[in-house]
Amino acid sequence: MHDAFSPADSESSPAPGPTTARPPRIIAIANQKGGVGKTTTAINLATALAAVRKKVLIVDLDPQGNASTGLGIERKDRRWNAYHLLIGETSLHTAVHGTEIPGLDIIPSGPDLAGAEIELVALERREYCLRGALAQDTRGGTGDYDYILIDSPPSLGLLTVNALVAAQAVLVPLQCEFFALEGITHLVKTVERVKKAFNQVLEIQGIVLTMFDNRNNLSDAVASDVREFFGDVVYETVIPRNVRVSEAPSHGRPVLVYDMNCKGSQAYLHLAGEVLRREKRMTA
Repeated sequence: MHDAFSPADSESSPAPGPTTARPPRIIAIANQKGGVGKTTTAINLATALAAVRKKVLIVDLDPQGNASTGLGIERKDRRWNAYHLLIGETSLHTAVHGTEIPGLDIIPSGPDLAGAEIELVALERREYCLRGALAQDTRGGTGDYDYILIDSPPSLGLLTVNALVAAQAVLVPLQCEFFALEGITHLVKTVERVKKAFNQVLEIQGIVLTMFDNRNNLSDAVASDVREFFGDVVYETVIPRNVRVSEAPSHGRPVLVYDMNCKGSQAYLHLAGEVLRREKRMTA
């Protein structure tokens, strides 16, 4: 998969070699709206980062478990999952599952995660449960993680708040449709509140436009409005509507593995290059 990067993206990525001693960067992938390409972005961005020899962990914090399914984790293999990690019933090491992608692991979702919102309400420091769980030794047993990507649920409840409190950065997938700006305004306000109350280092790493259809004038109009409103926060890369991207999850594979040459795969590879460049600036 390394050859699929354009020269600009390849040059922007660090040369392969030993991982650094710094703690993993934690990025929450969040949008309270469903169907915006959040999970697709999580698994394909993670795969693209693994392709340039980054060690990546996905935390599937969405009770629907689509990231787990999209990476081929059978439901029978999710005995220990994000729910048990969140409420302290298991260790990080036990909850981690390997995938067929070298360098990419996942903490899968489980059915009990749907009730976690209610259980968390009764806990002290309930907003910090995930942060505490991820603060366990991530540098032993399962390997050194350069990035942890949290696939958040389509809501602004306690699970999403836990993701935002645990993360240093937020990546927002934004569907090119009419109500996009209205929805993202609520998310930005939530990020600001979480930053003020719980997590002073939290920043929006970027907004990625998804499901872009260049045959549709509405897609162009939404993209233009979002770029005008948010400026450089919006990634240059746009994720197109692509049938191969839609087909890949049914095969339990990221589209980068299912069909690396399709337009969707190439877009996610370019997005990974942009993310790495921004990360380099943010952590310099």
